[in-house]
Formats: sequence, structure tokens, C-alpha cells
Amino acid sequence: MCGVLGLVSHEPVNQLLYDGLQMLQHRGQDAAGIVTTQNSYFHMHKGKGMVREVFRTRHMRDLHGNAGIAHVRYPTAGNAGSPAEAQPFYVSSPFGIVLAHNGNLTNTAELHQEVYTQYLRHVNTQSDSEVLLNVFAHELRQAVSQNADPLHLTVNNIFDAVARVHKRVRGAYAIVAMIAGYGMLAFRDPNGIRPLVLGKQEKNGKTSWAVASENVVFGGLSYHFERDIQAGEAVFIEFDGTLHTRQCAEHPRLNPCLFEYVYFARPDTIMDGVSVYQARVDMGVLLAEKIKREININAIDVVMPIPDTSRPSALELARALGKPYREGLIKNRYIGRTFIMPGQATRKKSVRQKLNTIPSEFKGRNVLLVDDSIVRGTTSREIVDMVRESGANKIYIASAAPEVRYPNVYGIDMPTREELIAHNRTAAEIAREINADACVFQDLAGLEAIIRRLNPKIEGLDSSCFNGEYITGDIDEAYLKRLSSSKKQPENQPQPTPIDYNVSVDNSEE
Repeated sequence: MCGVLGLVSHEPVNQLLYDGLQMLQHRGQDAAGIVTTQNSYFHMHKGKGMVREVFRTRHMRDLHGNAGIAHVRYPTAGNAGSPAEAQPFYVSSPFGIVLAHNGNLTNTAELHQEVYTQYLRHVNTQSDSEVLLNVFAHELRQAVSQNADPLHLTVNNIFDAVARVHKRVRGAYAIVAMIAGYGMLAFRDPNGIRPLVLGKQEKNGKTSWAVASENVVFGGLSYHFERDIQAGEAVFIEFDGTLHTRQCAEHPRLNPCLFEYVYFARPDTIMDGVSVYQARVDMGVLLAEKIKREININAIDVVMPIPDTSRPSALELARALGKPYREGLIKNRYIGRTFIMPGQATRKKSVRQKLNTIPSEFKGRNVLLVDDSIVRGTTSREIVDMVRESGANKIYIASAAPEVRYPNVYGIDMPTREELIAHNRTAAEIAREINADACVFQDLAGLEAIIRRLNPKIEGLDSSCFNGEYITGDIDEAYLKRLSSSKKQPENQPQPTPIDYNVSVDNSEE
């Protein structure tokens, strides 16, 4: 899970890209990168850390140009080491191309072998995003080779290359890329698993365009939300602001990731026509009905959220149960989101740094804690222990999401079944593991119905981490075992310095 952003403007974009990345910081806290372009030169700076840690004034001054792309990285492989793994990535052939990717490919090993042995291209990192960039670059070369002038790139060449990528690549991918001298490209996988949206600005008679993972970016940059980029669709924006679009997939079908609505997206986001906030409110109503069936609600004194993502669900749940809503857990807003922190030890340590209790709110009370989800159980166990230490009598936990029982292979760091606390456990067994008196989980069918009710045009949902059904159809037991084995590596890696360089590429027609 990462955040991507791209701008084609009529004014410098360096500050806009930085500001936009700040608004996408919740989607990735491991690394950040920005590439701008001016006169067929790429200017890049990227490195490990939060956006505010990676970029300094001296870096921003060197990011010249009126177009650029940017990325915040969420690692799906341990504490993934080198700043070279940070995005965007760059290739120089057949044109200068930079690319940033949100998602995860499921046939990376096969593609990597082809890139190396058939395309004679070198991949310098372990990132599937760099593999995808090289596949796209190869398909672009194939497309232009049919032209009378193979040095001249057309919009149709670009869309043809995307169509060939869709046929070759499997998994989840929402892409922003720039081609030196030509423009910015954005495209989404045929299942639309990862989000991608288009924004527009009219200023002084000129049109500027933005592409981002979430539409919350647009308001902060004074852009207007135009629409979601459709599953399988490609959008190409020339540097003069001319917009081109084409559906590049043969059989597109919108299957957005259900976990986006549960946890990852900001509540003020509208994602594939669904208000994330309203979805979470409705999750609270539905969960309250299940709690009434499974817990004696007369034994509940107070409902409290585990901040922040669960607040909308907890508020509505408390109202539906007729119970007081209180805030007994206070969040340190300067600590990152523990679920997306790299490494189990880091996540566990950060819980007590992130949350403090107000003991007077817990003492002698039976408390219903509401969380958005329970994944590894590390955070939940630490919180339950903190609440007991603060004097709570009984502690119930309600999850706005169903039990997470299966790995997610489309870009969320749930790599092994052994890590997931719900794997091969009942709700009662999970409660014992996290030291709670009881656990109640949302029903999957009801959760899916909430999203479809809010947007009936959604054809399906990627619910694989809840039901083990992988919509790309290429995930089997052998794949999951290989994935599990590949994730078993040391968590603590040295922290290298950022990367900062300029690349000169001239693809102009002059």
C-alpha cells in the first residue's frame, strides 16, 4: 500500500507535490520520492523516512519544472532497506521514463526472468515496481517500432503499450509515470484493486491536471475532483495540458480493495463513488446488531474507539446500542500508524508510545473497545493490557472488519498466515490471545453489502484477506508458501542516505 501523485501544471509543481505527499502520508511512512521535469530533464530526490524527513529546502530548490510525480512508500517486505527501493524509478530506454506504483504484482518472478533474459534489461532492486517499469518500457519500444519514425512517440503507442502491460502483468497496480518530452501517464489494473483519481484546475484560462491515490489531495492543492480513473483505463496528459483517455483492458471489472474502506483510506475520501466516512458509519450500525446477538449489552457501561480510524464506527455503534460514547485512549499524533510500520518489534514498541489511557474513564467499568480491524493482534493485546492496568473491569473488543484470516497479496503487509491472529482461531480463542473478555467481528457479507449499497456500480470487491478468494485467479498454496518464506528476513536493517540526482533526457522533436 502506497500513495501516488502526479501533476501537469502551468506553474512550478515542487511545493504542490510536497504538500500532496503530506496529505497521502497515511498511505506510506517508509520512504518518499519526487521527480519533476523541465526541458526534458528529470530532477529526482527520494529517500527513506517520512515526507518531512526526506525533503529539505535544498532538495526542493533543485526540483524544477511544471510537471512531476511523487510517491510515499509502504513496505511489503520487512524493513526494506535501501533508498534505491524508494520510488519513483527511472529507465532511459526507449525514452526517459519515471514511474511510481501503488499495489503489488503477483507474477513478479516470471516477469523479472523475462525482463532479464528476453528484454536484456537490468533490474537494480527487489521491487516489483521496477520490474513493471521495465515491462512497460519494453512494450513501449515494441509499439514505436511499428512507426514510420521509431523515434517519434504517439499517444496511440502509449495506450497500446499499456494494453500489452495489462495482458502481461497480474496483480494490483495504480500507476503514475512521466515520459520525458511528452507527458504524464496514469493507468489502473483491470480489476481496479487500488484507487486512482483524476483532478482538474482551471486558472488564468489554462487547464492543469492531477492524478492521485485519493481525492483528499485535490482540495489542499486547489484542484477539483473530476472522477475515478476506471479499472483498466489509461489517462495520458501532454505537458501542454491536453488530455487523452482510453480503456486499455479487454475485460475490465471494478473490484476495489475492501480494506481501503475499513482502514487505509482517509475518512474524508470518496473512493470509487463511496464515501469512506459513510461506509465506516454504516459499519458501526451493522456491528451493533451483531453485538446485540452475542453480548449482553446491559453489561456494557461505555463504548470507546481505538483511535483514529474506528471513530465513525464507534460513534454510530454507541448510538445504536444506546450506550455512552467516551474517549479514554488518547493518541500521540506524532507517532505513525502502527499497522503499516515495518517489523513486528517496531509495531509493538510503538503502541504504548502512540496511545495513553485516561484511567478515570476505565476504572471499575465494563468497556467495549471498537477497532477498525484486528490483524496481527499485537496492538490489540497491548491496548487491552493498558486498559486493564487503568482499572477496567471487563473489556470487550468489537472489530468493524471481519477476521483477517488470509494473506493479502495485492499490496498490504499481511504476508503470512502465521502472523494473522485470526488464522485457525475462533473469536473466543482470539479474545483469549489478546486478553479480552470477548471479541465480536463484523460479518463479511454485511460489510460487502454496505459498500455495494453506497455504489451499486461496484461489480465486486477484493475481500481476499477475509475469505481467501484471490480475484486475479493465480494464487495457490505453493505461491503463498513461497511468499511466506521470502518474508522471513531480519527486521533491523541499516538506514542509508537519500538519493538525489538529475537525469538529462531529450525526447523532443526538434
